[in-house]
Amino acid sequence: MKEFNKDEVSIISAGVVIEGKLSSSGNIRIDGRIKGDVIVTGNVTVGETGEVDGQVHGDVVTLGGKVNGTVNAKERLVLEAKANLKGDILTKILVVEAGAIFEGKSNMGSLKEKPAENPALPLT
Repeated sequence: MKEFNKDEVSIISAGVVIEGKLSSSGNIRIDGRIKGDVIVTGNVTVGETGEVDGQVHGDVVTLGGKVNGTVNAKERLVLEAKANLKGDILTKILVVEAGAIFEGKSNMGSLKEKPAENPALPLT
């Protein structure tokens, strides 16, 4: 089996529609549409034509398109100018460019640091 190269990116091209859970141990760029969760041990980029109807999990998540669902970015979440996110955010660092649309709740930092602020979140 070929060893994974951290610089490689798998691309879901515009016009491609995937229904179901998408998992990867490498970086992914989505320019098509995913109807399901995206779980990545690496970076996730949703391009301007990309759409995800489901949760997005990754190390660094960059949104330029649309996401309807929770985004869990282990290190950083970037909402580019044309991003449209309807869902909650959990990340250490949040970057929001002018023009980005975000409807939901955000939680930055470790859950261990802020358990009293949101008692609905599980303690870790």
